[in-house]
Amino acid sequence: MKVLVIDDDPAMTELLKIQLESDTVTVYIAYSGEEGIKMVRKTSPDIIILDLLMPELDGWQTCKGIREFTQTPILILSALDNPGMVANALDAGADDYVVKPVSSTMLNVHLKNLMRRSHSKKEYFRSVNV
Repeated sequence: MKVLVIDDDPAMTELLKIQLESDTVTVYIAYSGEEGIKMVRKTSPDIIILDLLMPELDGWQTCKGIREFTQTPILILSALDNPGMVANALDAGADDYVVKPVSSTMLNVHLKNLMRRSHSKKEYFRSVNV
């Protein structure tokens, strides 16, 4: 599985890489929204973890930009714990929202859930198009 982390905080991206990377998971890092959009095109990740508060292209704009060309599951991982911000992120195209700090166990649960739903959708569309 390929995971792309888009976050301007090197300490956070390094922590996520340590938590997630394994024999079956490869973690790619982008430190800006613009770089993140390019990396989505380049790496075709299975899932994207996206921060909201980034300079220049913020997480909402990045999410909308990614949604212009792919339906890859997007998990927002943000320190913002405000219902309005959560709603705006989901409206921008995010699939899930988790507030920092989050334990590695809970993060993995959310990621597995997104992957399960993503695979279910693919299987559904394959069966409909037969």
